[in-house]
Amino acid sequence: MTHYVWQSQSWPDFRWNAEELLAPLGECRRLQGRLLNAIAALGVSLGTEAQAEILAEETMTTAAIEGEQFDLKAVRSSVARRLGIPAAGLPVDRHVDGLVAVLMDATQNCDEPLTVERLQGWQASLFPTGYSGLHRIRVGQWRGEEPMRVVSGPVGRETVHFEAPPAERIEEEMARFLMWWDESLGKMEGLLRAAMAHFRFVTIHPFEDGNGRIARALTDMALTQDDRQRMRSYSLSSQIMAEREAYYDVLERCQKGDGDITPWLLWFLGALARAITRSETLLAVVLDKAAFWRLHGHLPLTERQRKVVNRLLDAGKGGFEGGLTTRKYASIAAVSRATAFREMSQLVEWGVIRQAAGKGRSVSYEIVWP
Repeated sequence: MTHYVWQSQSWPDFRWNAEELLAPLGECRRLQGRLLNAIAALGVSLGTEAQAEILAEETMTTAAIEGEQFDLKAVRSSVARRLGIPAAGLPVDRHVDGLVAVLMDATQNCDEPLTVERLQGWQASLFPTGYSGLHRIRVGQWRGEEPMRVVSGPVGRETVHFEAPPAERIEEEMARFLMWWDESLGKMEGLLRAAMAHFRFVTIHPFEDGNGRIARALTDMALTQDDRQRMRSYSLSSQIMAEREAYYDVLERCQKGDGDITPWLLWFLGALARAITRSETLLAVVLDKAAFWRLHGHLPLTERQRKVVNRLLDAGKGGFEGGLTTRKYASIAAVSRATAFREMSQLVEWGVIRQAAGKGRSVSYEIVWP
């Protein structure tokens, strides 16, 4: 039988090479400091806007890792509603809202006790109908007697990548996990604690479904307890999604190991650093947008003009593919082409947009960035 880490007599006392972790840990801390300075420069309202975008991305990608595709408008609507940001009223998707609620509870209420009831409540929020896809699952309780395996390949020729501890061990394992969670806070390096919490939870795999999403919520909670930023300013889930193959590979190697989780910790710190760097790009767009409205906020733009300009700003300095045309303006603003031409002419006159360089049969326009 394959030897899994939870079958080791030393479980869950992990080992790692502290010397190997020193440099990547220092780099993560450096990047964190730089990002927090950038967030502070945005101001409160702009910081909320940036964090809303990151939370929406976190929600989309943490679901996508599990094969779920959420509607971005529904996600943004749920995030905006929970953050108190004005947004067009859209019907609430219970599955979307449940995941957003879990992610926000994990961070905004990071100091509240982590209990069995809270974890089971999170899992129930992810599956409000009691179904995962077409299958009814155990909701708000630990998984049943059926073996929990991670497999791939065709039926009859499956490859078993991992098998979780049997159901009769879950209650004891989770009691030990929650005790460790409390006792380790403030007593070990915060980033390593977040990585260890993630690894340990997905190895126990206590629920019938939703373990990955809850593990990522726990990771965000541990990171929040470390840096005290109750709204995440970067999306680790997005980075895991981008590096999904490497993520599963290093998990499998360490879950089949002897308790040395150095490879997992190195990968986690690297992914964290890349997530922070990626977030800086998003914040740069928000800063550019803020500078733009500081310059042009006094102009008497109509709601339609403001909507189109914001769409251009959200596209970043690359703008729309092919630039803004009268046809695109008319489509976004829901007006005639004649009205679109008149309103675009006003924007050109005010120095908000200009004709894009290059010649062709179709004239296009671009934002005039400060």
